[in-house]
Amino acid sequence: MNRRPIGYYVHHQGAGHATRARLIARTLARPCTLLGTFDGADPGVDSFVDLPDDRIAAGFDGRDNAATRPMALHYAPLGVDGLRDRMARIAAWVASADPVLMIVDVSAEVALFSRLLSVPTLVVRLPGDRTDPPHLEAFRSAERLLAFFPRALDGAANPEWVRSKTAYVGYLSAAPKADPIGEDGSIVVVYGRGGAGGSFADLAAAARAVPERQWQVVGPVTDEGGECPENLRLHGWIPDIGPYLDSAALVIGTGGDGVVSGVVARGKRFVCIPEPRAFDEQAATARALQAHGAAIHRADWPPPGDWPALVRAGLALDPVLMTLLDQPDALTRAARLIGDFADRLDPQASAPKSVGPGVAPYSNGRRA
Repeated sequence: MNRRPIGYYVHHQGAGHATRARLIARTLARPCTLLGTFDGADPGVDSFVDLPDDRIAAGFDGRDNAATRPMALHYAPLGVDGLRDRMARIAAWVASADPVLMIVDVSAEVALFSRLLSVPTLVVRLPGDRTDPPHLEAFRSAERLLAFFPRALDGAANPEWVRSKTAYVGYLSAAPKADPIGEDGSIVVVYGRGGAGGSFADLAAAARAVPERQWQVVGPVTDEGGECPENLRLHGWIPDIGPYLDSAALVIGTGGDGVVSGVVARGKRFVCIPEPRAFDEQAATARALQAHGAAIHRADWPPPGDWPALVRAGLALDPVLMTLLDQPDALTRAARLIGDFADRLDPQASAPKSVGPGVAPYSNGRRA
């Protein structure tokens, strides 16, 4: 049956948004097209639109350098061809594909633009303080909000109407293997793609401070060089960090969704050292995990002398408290919630139709 599709807008900061979108798209019973800047990389789904990059410079920090902008927008630079082309392609896809709804993960601008295109939205909420006008207006524009974290970790700053509009589906993560590798006593340090990565000097000093443990590091590391301790291994970027998490006695990582979802799914002892993010996103997650008793929060990378006591404290954590945050059926429930909502919007399971006359079919994906 040729049913109206779901659009899924994917933010291009880090790898977590694309990973989440891919998991959901593969689980949905209804066709789903991912829209985002993939830079030629394979999004891992059958239908996608590779959008032009709207960033205004190398080393982009999220600011548009605009002297003024409407209060409902975070990012609206003037005279940027990439942004103009990006929004035009979204509009062209909507006109051609006639989506039943758009999932927005995440962008206040795309949420409001979708509303202007007369497409219902499900807007993803991220952790942190999202009480600024652009976030609140994007939330108001949505039919429902999706939080891919547990209700227990939601920040107190968010208004009650936002919480009431939110479906807390929990962390999405590839499920650990039924027969995971047993812990080998190692310390695993994980850095995601969205940040600056680790410092070789800091990692080497920490490994020397705790020589009785093997230190395994996955993700980007800067300034590699100098003598590497025998108990330190740098593995670089690895698509599947699951086996490393499985074997770890203690995980050290940032507060990003990819790392946190992995440790929650496996019930791992965790030291969370958040990276700077807009709206206090990672720090809010780290504080909430510590308040729950599931992790230790350190604001910055500790000096070498702190590591022996910090490792002892991390190993003394009760992993059951992390396990209590896990919702193993999160992916199934998220797909069911999205699918049911789409079915209510389109009860006759109608085929797509062009919104206006003379609109050519729009396809950008390799396998679309």
